[in-house]
Amino acid sequence: MMQKILALFSGLIFGLGLTLSSMTNPAKVIGFLDILGMWDPSLGFVMGGAILITAPLLYFFEKRNNLILVSQIELPNKSNIDSSLIVGALLFGVGWGMVGFCPGPAISSIALLSPFSLLFVSSMIVGFYLSQIIKNN
Repeated sequence: MMQKILALFSGLIFGLGLTLSSMTNPAKVIGFLDILGMWDPSLGFVMGGAILITAPLLYFFEKRNNLILVSQIELPNKSNIDSSLIVGALLFGVGWGMVGFCPGPAISSIALLSPFSLLFVSSMIVGFYLSQIIKNN
């Protein structure tokens, strides 16, 4: 039960951070991606700050066996580039650039009850299920 409470608390902090940094604002994200127009570099500082905090902590906690939420940290070990990786990356990048949402901020933005957010997250869930159907056929 304590693990579930800590996971919920961590998710709430993550969502709050996404909201405070304006990652839930599609216009802000598109402004960051528009490097040839009215570029807004502020989200780069958000990403840089996250990397500066996460990288040393990940290095430190990766070696430990007494973590709170999991028994150990498992990093991806797949190193080959295949068609599903390329198609997934293209879909993610094009979708992020067109709409200004990626999955984490989109889910966080549901709290704002924006019809656009609800439509995006619903479409994202349908896409998850369709990808599994396509993958299994």
